[in-house]
Amino acid sequence: MTSATESNIKLFVTPPHPCSYLPDQQATTLFIDPALDVTTALYTALTHAGFRRSGPNLYRPHCDACSACQSARVLVDGFRPDRSQRRLYQRNRDLQIQDLPAHFSDEHYALYCRYISARHRDGAMYPPDEAQYRSFLTSNQHFSRMVEFRLDDELLAVAAIDQLSDGLSAIYTFYAPEPEYTRRSLGSYAVLWQIERARTQKLPYVYLGYWIADSPKMRYKTRFRPLELLTQTGWKLY
Repeated sequence: MTSATESNIKLFVTPPHPCSYLPDQQATTLFIDPALDVTTALYTALTHAGFRRSGPNLYRPHCDACSACQSARVLVDGFRPDRSQRRLYQRNRDLQIQDLPAHFSDEHYALYCRYISARHRDGAMYPPDEAQYRSFLTSNQHFSRMVEFRLDDELLAVAAIDQLSDGLSAIYTFYAPEPEYTRRSLGSYAVLWQIERARTQKLPYVYLGYWIADSPKMRYKTRFRPLELLTQTGWKLY
């Protein structure tokens, strides 16, 4: 592995490929050198510039004709849960939460398969595949975590989270898709939990990945305010 500063990182660009977010759009993606030894400080600086992690790769969109993808982050100090979010806290007070390294677990993978098969049959991750899951969510990096949400012994949700110098990066959350758990809104609750975790750690941000105005799947992110988006002139309040 090699180390680097922001000024001498090797970058690679993919050929055009179908966009994961907008139909009938082509996308290109910018990756940093996969041989790079990524420190927490460097990862944080790259996140400020709009990069995200997927498995071992740090990337960001790099499309010539489109700038729809904007990084989004919650301002932790200013966040106040609204009435529905406060109710959500109450509904999930009975959950037990455990923070673990980002390891592979048969139990995690079984829940992921249920989630993808029920909620994302029209997406690129269906049908679920163990090799794809491992490459996407497991990591041996010290900053990568898996947070379990359990009801007694039953695993209801897993949030993949990265610990940055100035916040938490929400990588992905998957959860029990069965109707009896719908009222728990486990995906939203996982974000609320991360905001509170960042608050207890005195960290100013929770990074929620990319926000796209025309993507219905992204709209939930605007419920966590104050929210900043990364524009061509820097981070701006949405």
